Amino acid sequence: MAESQEEAGVEAEEQARAFWYAVLSRLFYAAPDRALLDAFAGNAQPDPEAEPNPFLESWARLQAACRGAEPEALREEFDSLFVGVGKAPVTPYTSAYAASHAPDRHLLALRNTLNAWGLGRNERVFEVEDHVSALFDGMRWLIEQRRPLEDQRAFFDAFIDAALPLFCSAIDAAPAADFYRRAGEFARAFVAVEKDAFDMHTAT
Repeated sequence: MAESQEEAGVEAEEQARAFWYAVLSRLFYAAPDRALLDAFAGNAQPDPEAEPNPFLESWARLQAACRGAEPEALREEFDSLFVGVGKAPVTPYTSAYAASHAPDRHLLALRNTLNAWGLGRNERVFEVEDHVSALFDGMRWLIEQRRPLEDQRAFFDAFIDAALPLFCSAIDAAPAADFYRRAGEFARAFVAVEKDAFDMHTAT
């Protein structure tokens, strides 16, 4: 049976969602190298007659930042923000934002959720499961595995939306942030789009 236009549209939308989550996961896992900067930069220019769209506008600003960035400078910025000497100025581990009063309990809830889906941290991976990059990749996995929207919404609410605004605010407040201020802005805009879409689905 031929795929209907509606089904094709839904599939394309889901592929786009998974793609953007993958982009965010990569951005916050490590500083972009030259190949990634070139891939992200693109040549598309915003349509001056288009309706205002915070998500696309933030992506255009991130693209512009990619065009003017140097990989070595980004490595230094990434390390200064998320690694640092001693305590990082901006921790990428989201339990600190989602549940500052009980981060260990929040991390345990995340691990239990992942284990229920047959997912677990590879022992060779240094980052703990609540690393912001791992959470974005978790959402990508849920979408690509066609998990029910109820599962996606529950994971999104508990582990991404609960932490992302404060994480992005921490980036905004960090003096060392330049490129990653744009990356945080883009992450905030995309998560807002996702939240609105989940709310619309819940309301129907």
